[in-house]
Amino acid sequence: MPKLEDVRREHPIKDRAAYERAYAEADLAGRLAEIVYRLRTTAGLTQTELARRMGTTQSAVARVEGGGSTPTLDLLDRVGRAVGAEIVLSVNGEVLHFGASAA
Repeated sequence: MPKLEDVRREHPIKDRAAYERAYAEADLAGRLAEIVYRLRTTAGLTQTELARRMGTTQSAVARVEGGGSTPTLDLLDRVGRAVGAEIVLSVNGEVLHFGASAA
């Protein structure tokens, strides 16, 4: 297996700004994936059970939990409602509540 340094040397980053955007998006997707996973497992639900409560598919839940897609605010709201958890988004002092207590 090649070393990371060798791969980087053979495939240098050509567009640093695009690389940084993609890295930030992947990081966000990964952090949100962990949150969705923790909410689901804390609620004692399988991916299939969570998907049914959310009105989506098990594969959609798996994709989010695997970091393969960044969840929308609507999806986070539905996750929160499905597991009975409040999700709070704070931006420069403005707070939005999603999930269980948002109703």
